[in-house]
Amino acid sequence: MKELDKDTLRMLQMIELEMLLEVNRICEKYDIPYNIIGGTLLGAIRHNGFIPWDDDADITMLRNDYNYFRNICKKELDNSRFYFQDAENTDGYRWSYGKIRRKNTLFLREYQEHMPYEQGVFIDIFPVDNIPNNYLHRISNEFHCFCIRKILWSEVGRIAEKNILKRKIYDVLNKIPREVILKHYNQLVIKINKKESKYVRIALMPFPNKRCGYLKKWYLESNIYEFEGYFFKGIKNYHDFLTFEFGDYMQLPPISKRKIHPVSDISVFENYIYKEKMK
Repeated sequence: MKELDKDTLRMLQMIELEMLLEVNRICEKYDIPYNIIGGTLLGAIRHNGFIPWDDDADITMLRNDYNYFRNICKKELDNSRFYFQDAENTDGYRWSYGKIRRKNTLFLREYQEHMPYEQGVFIDIFPVDNIPNNYLHRISNEFHCFCIRKILWSEVGRIAEKNILKRKIYDVLNKIPREVILKHYNQLVIKINKKESKYVRIALMPFPNKRCGYLKKWYLESNIYEFEGYFFKGIKNYHDFLTFEFGDYMQLPPISKRKIHPVSDISVFENYIYKEKMK
């Protein structure tokens, strides 16, 4: 694993900020609702920018808005600087969400070096889907999503998993054609979004804190938050959302729990315009 020094990490964050600004530009132009979430929203509230040790940025959209945004990117995304990836337009891509990546950069996650697509510095664009109101139906849906997630992950899991038996299981799961499982996943997405729901989730992600999904109403109202000297939309009721996801979110975690994704290689512009307000 490659350790990111302080300067490289900060430059990485500035490249991600560039992509956040591009998403905001497109969404403002086409009136597409979005929210910064997760560590990005937490960073806005607690640090007015990136969490100092954070190496990624997350945006979410309700499913219909995500589909619209994805299509708009085909003509509107500044392709001199960026490219959009998801399972529909990128061979070998095995994630249920999209990524905007920066051209002329490299950001290789550990155990994903063999993936057959370009891997530049990125931000994640997560679609959010309904989940059943009924508890038993919700548990069934979770198991269904769990199975799909593991099958898609198998391309990485067959290498990354340290348990030999589990690695063998991933080897078997990996023989299921990607196109077959993605078709099944897309059918599931259509089905689960036909009915209104009190709860939503990022479909192939685990439930937060082993609880039910997020309240949909959290995603329907946004506020404007300062982030690295710019302004982005984020969940209006950030307190309940961040408490649900992180607990006492204003308390800094111990150093041992400050998550950084394992990276095997990274390359950013040596002459990248790196502007930071000195504090």
